[in-house]
Amino acid sequence: MKSQQVNPLLILILALGVFGIITTEMGIVGVLPQVAHKFSISAAQAGWLVSIFALVVAIAGPFLTLLASGINRKIILLVAVLMFAISNVVYAYATTFDTMLIFRIIPALFHPVFFSVALVTSAQLVPAEKSSQAVAKVFTGVTAGFAFGVPLTSYLAERLSLEIAFLFGAMVSVVALIGIWIWLPSMPVKEKMSYGKQLGILRKPGLWLNVAAVIFIFAAMFSVYSYFAEYLGQVTQMSGSWISVMLTVFGVVMIIGNLGFGQFLRKSVVRTVLMFPLLYIAAYALVYWAGPHFMWMVIVVILWASVHSGGLIVSQTWLTAEAQDAPEFGNSLYVSFSNLGITLGTAIGGWFIANLGIHQLIWSGMIFALIAFVLVWIKIKCFNHARLLRD
Repeated sequence: MKSQQVNPLLILILALGVFGIITTEMGIVGVLPQVAHKFSISAAQAGWLVSIFALVVAIAGPFLTLLASGINRKIILLVAVLMFAISNVVYAYATTFDTMLIFRIIPALFHPVFFSVALVTSAQLVPAEKSSQAVAKVFTGVTAGFAFGVPLTSYLAERLSLEIAFLFGAMVSVVALIGIWIWLPSMPVKEKMSYGKQLGILRKPGLWLNVAAVIFIFAAMFSVYSYFAEYLGQVTQMSGSWISVMLTVFGVVMIIGNLGFGQFLRKSVVRTVLMFPLLYIAAYALVYWAGPHFMWMVIVVILWASVHSGGLIVSQTWLTAEAQDAPEFGNSLYVSFSNLGITLGTAIGGWFIANLGIHQLIWSGMIFALIAFVLVWIKIKCFNHARLLRD
């Protein structure tokens, strides 16, 4: 494959596919108030659109990745982006909340498979010395989804309509579908790693401590971020347009912050992972204080985003350090359990809103961050992290 001439746009198309997936998964965060209004439901009930997607990814991800490991990768990618396109069209024209909820489940089944296969495919399309760069380019689809996909979805819903916002997500997936269909050559799997070898990493006790830490890191992040629009709208009294701006700022800062945390990880994995939950507790304390104050909240959103940006790369590094014998399966575990954390965080965040009020939501994030810190500390104390992480 690497000896063939590859269209340079193909890597960007794969990144666009990832962008479409993140826009579909997390774009709902920016339009929860409109969805709640459309179906006459509470913010906590609307939050299930975030939770159910993440829960399905968490439960089905590793198993579907294993089952798909022998299928032609072009077919997997095409089917996955097609399901995302169809689901967005359904969101646009759904007349009941239950219909929308069902079509959050369907694309969630394909999310971890597409993500894992896209990363592996990008590495195989280029010479070995450029594989890491290709993977990094595809992974930018994640941060670009947060930086532009989520706020643009919110902006379109506010300025035009909820239907147009969802059709934008469908259009992105259709463009990725066409690009993959035209430019990606057929990629049958020639050497398949046995299920036993991939599952063997699950016998490592250190892996499960890392998995638990990843779950609570993501719960800390998304118990509050999932209700970003609701919090800024009710507590800070921001308009829909201002919320869209804040989502854009949040995403752009995430791209920059991600690079910063990458530098921290290169210097010390252990110290960075241990530091991250503490930084989040400090950030949430500021969000709680600044919530009712418009101008202070604008500044604090930037600080919040700079910390939030580290969650993806910090948790991925922490988990995959224990899954080096089966990196593809390890990547699916990361996708799966990070989404379990999103499910847990969103559900508990919804409970805090329903029972304690939207302003008290911040405490759920702080509690989860504290638990994550304790789990990382236990792992460091109980295992030889220098040997495991080469730190």
